[in-house]
Amino acid sequence: MSQIKILFVCLGNICRSPLAEGIAKEISKTKNLKFEIDSAGTSSWHEGEVPCADSIKIAHMHHVDISKLRARQVKRTDKNIFDLVVAMDADNKKKLETLGFRNVYLLGEFADYLGADVPDPYFFDTFDEGIENVYTMIERCLTDLIEKVENGTL
Repeated sequence: MSQIKILFVCLGNICRSPLAEGIAKEISKTKNLKFEIDSAGTSSWHEGEVPCADSIKIAHMHHVDISKLRARQVKRTDKNIFDLVVAMDADNKKKLETLGFRNVYLLGEFADYLGADVPDPYFFDTFDEGIENVYTMIERCLTDLIEKVENGTL
């Protein structure tokens, strides 16, 4: 299998897409896959910032380190670099398609989530308000997505 390049995208690139990047890298490492994995946001609001504290904390609780990642805004040129572009929600999928990206997937299309948006923990009031559910959803969807890529069904 040739190297697959995957880009995960959310709004600010400080909560969901860094989690997806970190989890996907761990899954790929465990399976000895040679994937190139990155994340970005459709906005530039948090350019250069580390992921939010809650995302770093929940990732750490699952032995995934995302603390060294830095937010960046998606670039039009990304559409020529990445084989798969995976949005965390329908709004960001639509924004990517407006920018000319083709074959953009919703992460919630995988693992029987029926196309659901990944909830944005940036808007949660407390750490405990569903962050574990967000992590679990991302992890399950990524496990399914990576399996489909491995099997050539995606």
